[in-house]
Amino acid sequence: MMKFKGKLPEITLKYKTGDMKKFKVSDAESCYGALKYIYDADTIEYCESFIVLFLNNHNNTIGWIKISQGGITGTIVDRRMIFATALKCGATSIILSHNHPSGNTTPSDADIRMTKEVIKGGETLDIKVLDHIIVTKNSYTSMTNEGLI
Repeated sequence: MMKFKGKLPEITLKYKTGDMKKFKVSDAESCYGALKYIYDADTIEYCESFIVLFLNNHNNTIGWIKISQGGITGTIVDRRMIFATALKCGATSIILSHNHPSGNTTPSDADIRMTKEVIKGGETLDIKVLDHIIVTKNSYTSMTNEGLI
């Protein structure tokens, strides 16, 4: 039998709702309104970030996480980080979002492909992707509203 020379690290989960404002997601426009406050106004036109909103079974927000921050034309999205967080907070659905520093809200082929990959991963875990919203300082595009997902 193998003996460890030190303690094996314990993995813990802490979930604190606190006094943070939560809201019901009813449409892409209300979601964009919330995302505008989450994205850093000082960098939204400088570098691309990827943020995910986590929702409960009644489409009320649980919280959000910044998955990545990249450069001017892209950022890396680790799907495992999205689903690890969704599972930890008990989310039943998620809304993906990222900003386009250029101000153009048109999703790229890579944006659409990545979104479909996340949807497929979510199906396995019974976590629904409700939308992917591309955010700019003054506007947005909802991939759901555009019929892209």
